[in-house]
Amino acid sequence: MQESETLARLIAEFRKLPAVGLKTATRYAYAVIDMSDNEANEFAQAIIDAKTNVHFCKECGNYTENEVCERCQTADKSVICVVKEPRDITPFEKMGTYNGLYHVLHGTLDFQKGIGAENIRIKELISRLDGVKEVIIATNPDISGEMTAVYLAQLIKPMGIKVTRLAHGIPMGSEIEYADELTLSRALMDRKEI
Repeated sequence: MQESETLARLIAEFRKLPAVGLKTATRYAYAVIDMSDNEANEFAQAIIDAKTNVHFCKECGNYTENEVCERCQTADKSVICVVKEPRDITPFEKMGTYNGLYHVLHGTLDFQKGIGAENIRIKELISRLDGVKEVIIATNPDISGEMTAVYLAQLIKPMGIKVTRLAHGIPMGSEIEYADELTLSRALMDRKEI
C-alpha cells in the first residue's frame, strides 16, 4: 500500500527525533492519526507551547519558563555541578540528594570538531564563581568530557576553589543521561579532586 504524501511527511518529521527509526516513526505517525481531533490539537499545542515558552535560564543555562530558573534562586550557592547538556541534570534531580547549583556548558571541548572554549559556556561559568567553594565537573567520561574537565580544573583551581570530578561509577564512554540513580549517587559521593 502506498502511503499518502501527508503521512510520509509526518513519518519523516518523527524520524528527526533522536533514536527514532523508520518503524518507530511510522508507529508514532499512525498513533497521531488515530487520535481524536481534540487529542491531536492538544498534542500539537503542547509542542508549540514548549517551543514558545521554554528557553535557557540566563544564569545556569538549563531549560526554564522564567528568566532565572527556580534552582538558581533557591539552591546552595557554594557548590556548582557542571554538566554538558540540560538533560544531564535530570538524573541528579532524580537522586534527590544534590542541593547545589548547576551550570550547563551546552557542549564539551572537541578540537577535532572545531569546538573550543569560546563555543561553550565557560566564560559564563567563570563569572558565577564568586562565593563558590566547590565545582563538581560532571561531564561524560569520554575523551571530550575528560578534556573539558582538565581544562576547567586548570582555570578554576588557581582561584582557590576545590574542583572535583565524578568518580568512575559511570562507565567510560557512557552518557550521564542514561545512568541509574544508584550508580550516579555513588559517583557523586566518590567524586575526587582534579
